[in-house]
Amino acid sequence: MTRIGVALIGAALILYFVLMGQKAILFIASGDPVGIAMGIALIVLPLIGVWALVREIQFGVQAERLGTKLDAEGGMPQAETELTPSGRIAKSDAEPLIQRFSSEADAAADDWRARYRLGVVQDAAGRRKDARSSIRTAIRLARAKN
Repeated sequence: MTRIGVALIGAALILYFVLMGQKAILFIASGDPVGIAMGIALIVLPLIGVWALVREIQFGVQAERLGTKLDAEGGMPQAETELTPSGRIAKSDAEPLIQRFSSEADAAADDWRARYRLGVVQDAAGRRKDARSSIRTAIRLARAKN
C-alpha cells in the first residue's frame, strides 16, 4: 500500500513539473522582475520536492531491506504486551520496553540490529520521530559494516 502511495505522489509531482514548468516559462518570459522571481520559484520548489521524495524512497527501501534481513535471522522483537486495536503498544507498557531496547542498543553501539529493534519498538509505541532516527542510525551502521 505504501508503494502505491509513493507512486501516486511521484506521478502527481511529475504532473506538477509539467504544468508549473509551463507557467514558469511564461513568468520568466514576461521580463517583469516579480514574474521572473515567481518563475524561478516555480522551478526550484519542485526540485526541493523531488529531493525530499527521493530521500524518503531511499529511507523506505533501506529500512525495508534491513527489516527483511533481521526478520529472516529471527531477530525482530516479539510482541510482549497487549497491543491496542491500532497495533500500538499500550502507553503503560511502552516506556519499560523502550527503556530496555534502548539499553540494549546503547550497550551494542555498533550493532545495527539492536538499533533497528529499538526503532521497531519506538514505532509500535507511537514515537515515529524517534523510530525514524533509530532506523536511520541502523542504516548508517549497516552501511559502515559493508
